[in-house]
Amino acid sequence: MDMDMEEPPHLFLCPISMELMQEPVTVSTGVTYDRRSIERWLFSYGRATCPATMQPLANLDLTPNHTLARVISSWLDRGSPSSSSSSSSSPSTSSLSSPVHELGTPLTRMLEEERLRSALGDLEETPFKVTALKSMRSCMAGDVAMQIIFVASGGVEAVGRVMAQALAESGAGGDFSAFTVCEEAAAVLAALPLSDEASVGLVLAPECLRPVMALLQRGSAEARLHAMDILTKISSAGAGDHWTAGIDVDDVLKSLLELLSDEVSARLSSRALDVLLDVVERSPSGRAKAVEVGAVHVLVELLVVDADDRHVAERILLLLKRLCKCPEGRLAFAEHDLSVAAVARTMLRVSDLATQLAVKVLWLVSMVAQSEKVLEDMVLTGAVAKLLGLLHVESAPSTKQKTVRMVRIHGVFWRQYPCFPTDLKDYLRLLD
Repeated sequence: MDMDMEEPPHLFLCPISMELMQEPVTVSTGVTYDRRSIERWLFSYGRATCPATMQPLANLDLTPNHTLARVISSWLDRGSPSSSSSSSSSPSTSSLSSPVHELGTPLTRMLEEERLRSALGDLEETPFKVTALKSMRSCMAGDVAMQIIFVASGGVEAVGRVMAQALAESGAGGDFSAFTVCEEAAAVLAALPLSDEASVGLVLAPECLRPVMALLQRGSAEARLHAMDILTKISSAGAGDHWTAGIDVDDVLKSLLELLSDEVSARLSSRALDVLLDVVERSPSGRAKAVEVGAVHVLVELLVVDADDRHVAERILLLLKRLCKCPEGRLAFAEHDLSVAAVARTMLRVSDLATQLAVKVLWLVSMVAQSEKVLEDMVLTGAVAKLLGLLHVESAPSTKQKTVRMVRIHGVFWRQYPCFPTDLKDYLRLLD
């Protein structure tokens, strides 16, 4: 090689000779070597393993790596004397002669694609799965084209199989390193948009979704966030009317509620609320199951803490409204000592939407199924005072109508308390 030429990129060197490859070929493990070096290794020395990974070779086939050969050829052409003389005419051009600039966008792209495909081909056999998965994630970071190549090359299926195997190994022998593989694999899937039906269908396959749910339950904080990102994308993609049909809804609900109770991070809690809303809405038995596993209790406790966070409060109120549409939900709401107070606190304070939702919740628990305890709590916690306040301000017609009806129907009961106005008719006349 000409001593004046720049050093070739590391990927252009044969792993055996560490010299520029003249005829790159790929073995069954997905690693590329120079033909002369690998043939000497296999046939002169009688070895049947991959020199770089020391894994047994499934066969002795040597597949020409035409892509890498073209890239090397292009690099050599750019380093030829004629190319150098033309580039030296301009200082600004010659300053780009470093290996990084010489690769340029097209060559870098070809190398990265080759790197990704090679890592995918070797993923299920390599003992260094975490390293391979990190490499894939690095290749795809913010690169839509690389993500498309990953999916088209069977990446989702391959990562799903690796996750399933790692989960089985971690469960059978408590292998922590295997669970780490599972976490890193989830990070790869979380890096994908998962917006098309094909990708979502692959992730919904049991071998892929079960490990995701396991990470949600017992993964690290980062792994839980990746698992939640995956579920959020599946939910947002609208994967059929019942994307939860292939999984145990109880497990999903319990995992989501545990995350909300633990308050690991605001971002994680926010995503958990989004997915919980979707599960409750989509699953035919979602509402009853959510109430059964304690959703109303968890949501009320969370609302007590985060009532001033508009984004969180509105979604909690929406969930409570949906859960209180079933008898079990209304009963669970009535039994919680802080439920009415937490909901009343958001009225005329957080947002117009929060007020509308709060009124709807109180309507469901006081009108659809009357409970003396709820009616008493509404007076003692200030909910009735808030309702009377709503009569004086602009609000949505449906909210105003529900408020008026509650005051009219329950006024007799509430009138026994000193905080309720003695002349109810004067308050109702304000609406005329």
